[in-house]
Amino acid sequence: MELKNIVLEKKDGITKLIINRPPVNVINFETLLEINNTLEKLAGDDETRVLLIRGSGSRAFCAGIEVKDHVGDMMPKMMVEFGRLFRLLRNLGKPSIAVVNGIALGGGCEIIIGCDFAVASEKAEMGQPEIKLGGLAPAAAALLPRMIGEKKALELILIGDSIKAREAERLGLVNRVVTEEELDTVAEEMAKKFLNMSPLSVKLVRDAVYRCAAELTVDQALDRATELGIASWGTEDGQEGLKSYLEKRKPVWKNK
Repeated sequence: MELKNIVLEKKDGITKLIINRPPVNVINFETLLEINNTLEKLAGDDETRVLLIRGSGSRAFCAGIEVKDHVGDMMPKMMVEFGRLFRLLRNLGKPSIAVVNGIALGGGCEIIIGCDFAVASEKAEMGQPEIKLGGLAPAAAALLPRMIGEKKALELILIGDSIKAREAERLGLVNRVVTEEELDTVAEEMAKKFLNMSPLSVKLVRDAVYRCAAELTVDQALDRATELGIASWGTEDGQEGLKSYLEKRKPVWKNK
């Protein structure tokens, strides 16, 4: 598959996957397929020891999933494919590091949640604003409470406000916050730590942490959250929220 919306760079065991849809790297369905197909291949790529995921430019990591792809018949198809992204990250068999170079909203914030580690620029902002459009962020609902606790996860998912990088670090969503100039260097330094380790040991320890940390398996949680996400975006209010955003007007909620 020809890559049109992402850039892949490989060097000395470190692979960079760059979401390349300026100005703010919004992911449409075509981009989602490119990312997922690439992750599937990287799982079996022995040359890739660590994966870095970044947005192009300096303005945004990823401002979310294309709103148009939440509307109509495309919505459940997109939601299922988006859910697959997190299984692919979890089953990658090697560490993944989100390099958060700017805003990360909606699906962009969820990708950070799905990665093993995250290094963020001081100017980065993260948030799950889906509730403001009348729907659910499924991967955040499934994974974020495990990461930062239920109360803070509910605050982010149910209120939908964005947080700054330092707050994300305090909560445990981000491992390190550095200056914009240091971002790529620090992320690569973290990645290089794994190059001196046994790839098999890293895989086994990583898998053990994930398998022991959850009451429900991640697959079970993501399946349920995807079902609920499709249900929420399929309501009249969910579709109204999306349409009002696209039409640049206030939503008219019907509670249906």
